[in-house]
Amino acid sequence: MSVLSTHNLSIGYSKKRSKTIVQPALNLILQAGELVCLIGPNGTGKSTLLRTLAGLQKPLDGKIKIDDDELENLSHHEKAMLIALVLTDRVDIDNATVYDIVSFGRHPYSNWRGSFSEEDEKQVREAIEMVHLTQKRDDCFCELSDGERQRVMIAKALAQDTPIIMLDEPTAHLDLPNRIEIMLLLHRLSHKTGKAILLSTHELDLALQAADRIWLMSNAGVECGVPEDLVFNGSFNRTFESKYYFFNEANGNFSMNYPMTRKVWVTGDKTRMYWTLRALARAGYIVVSDAEFTITINQNSWILNEKEFSTVKDLLDELAILSA
Repeated sequence: MSVLSTHNLSIGYSKKRSKTIVQPALNLILQAGELVCLIGPNGTGKSTLLRTLAGLQKPLDGKIKIDDDELENLSHHEKAMLIALVLTDRVDIDNATVYDIVSFGRHPYSNWRGSFSEEDEKQVREAIEMVHLTQKRDDCFCELSDGERQRVMIAKALAQDTPIIMLDEPTAHLDLPNRIEIMLLLHRLSHKTGKAILLSTHELDLALQAADRIWLMSNAGVECGVPEDLVFNGSFNRTFESKYYFFNEANGNFSMNYPMTRKVWVTGDKTRMYWTLRALARAGYIVVSDAEFTITINQNSWILNEKEFSTVKDLLDELAILSA
């Protein structure tokens, strides 16, 4: 079910009487219960789109609808009941506990005194549980790790209990284990809660694995689809085309364009094939069937010219000698 849609939306910036359009005529749909990743090269307007959809920035043209209501006609309070936003800005509040930070998400529901009801308490408690921080509930926020802080901010958005959650680069500044954990958490939460979660990210490999749908932004517009369909139809290669690297459809990663001036043929164990080809490419070897040298990969070794090698280093050293 669609919870947010855009109709010929143009985004960008206004300065006095001039307008700078970053993306024109966007027609996008955000579905309930889906994790959508917004990705694309720098300068294509990812943050601008996210801020516009969240109501922080006015559109230059077109409309944004949440259900049947136009976003620009909603009050600040009404927007806060519909959209929870998590930005990349680092939050530092002395003496605030995890519970204190998450409870800020209930602000749209509290009375003028800021008093909490039993329902507010319940929402905060459940949000903390959903991000697996129950044991940290009374810990000082400033003493948490970066990964834990990000989970607290996600819990705050959950406590706000909106149908839409938007996050701008939620894995920025996190190490790999925490980046994976946050993406898995958001995927699980979108499916468990039925909320529409939209996030911008540079983590292409994680987005390809975690996203139900991808909004792929380029200077030509935004392509929307299931990750695998965007890979198969060449959209990723077109969007991230460069003379220095290419999108490898075989593994979903970017591969460097090394100058390859030597030829070799490789056959054998498929498990070790990927890493062997990476090492050969780095050393300047292209794999072709009519090459002078053939490498046979076994489960525990490599064979070249009837010589057996137990490490990639020894294999590359021998190839260097033969190619000299």
